Amino acid sequence: METRQLGQSDLRITPIGIGAWAMGGGGWEWAWGPQNDSDSIAAIQAALDLGINWIDTAAVYGLGHSEEVVARALHLRRPRPYVFTKCERVWDEDGRIGGSLKAASIRRECEVSLGRLKVDAIDLYQIHWPQPDEDIEEGWTEMARLQREGKVRYIGVSNFSARQMERAQAIAPITSLQPPYSILAREVEKAELPYVRRNHIGVIGYSPMHSGLLTGSMTRARIAQFAPDDWRRHNPNFLEPLLSRNLRLVELLREIGRRCGRTAGEVAIAWTLANPAVTAAIVGVRSAEQVFGVIGAGELRLTQSEVGEIEAALRQEVPV
Repeated sequence: METRQLGQSDLRITPIGIGAWAMGGGGWEWAWGPQNDSDSIAAIQAALDLGINWIDTAAVYGLGHSEEVVARALHLRRPRPYVFTKCERVWDEDGRIGGSLKAASIRRECEVSLGRLKVDAIDLYQIHWPQPDEDIEEGWTEMARLQREGKVRYIGVSNFSARQMERAQAIAPITSLQPPYSILAREVEKAELPYVRRNHIGVIGYSPMHSGLLTGSMTRARIAQFAPDDWRRHNPNFLEPLLSRNLRLVELLREIGRRCGRTAGEVAIAWTLANPAVTAAIVGVRSAEQVFGVIGAGELRLTQSEVGEIEAALRQEVPV
């Protein structure tokens, strides 16, 4: 599989990487419902066997559990893939999640993540959310300090606005931005993607299949059976009036995929990767079978005609 340089770092990453959010399992505020650890480990191994060379996780996924699963999957794996994780989301003894960009908190989180992941240095350490906004400078200064100390190799941001990135850049260079970016989530096209292109910042987009909605396997019946703690139950794109439009869009993605022997999900990911500002996309997987359904996205190139079909489908009116 081809690799691409991430920003101005020496990291060369495959166009798609493993997203480990759902691998955190159930029972916390932003869970995807129950998840079997053996399935998660099998998914990671299958992805690595097929050439993917990086994994993205976060301390908050499963309140630490996702990082532990990643460590188990990578035990004795040589060569080890790049491991990316995130800080800033913290939780109390009751599992209530908040944000902290205080220097002491970020340093503590880094040390704990290093222990859970069982690595000597984190390849890319990212601020998960820019919250609270007034502490961005303090948090980014500490991130740069961790990088100088060798605890992390590169530092990036997630969910930052262009203005917030500008504030961080005044302190230390940003290696990458991790924004939500899919056919159904395009807000970053206005300011953030132009900013990163001007400043040679890498982009690893998350949720290119919009949290599973664009995979081609999502149905009304499946949505109705989401686990009670699945956060997607409250996502407007999984509810009417948007759901009907989105399912029609999936049928188009399935038809485009049919023409070239790819899945609807692979078409959705390829759409995200087609933007020249995007370095790579994070693809969440929960089983080895799901890996096989997305791996072809890294080599799929949509034609201008196919992109036009997708744009036309998006312009269809949504009933109110």
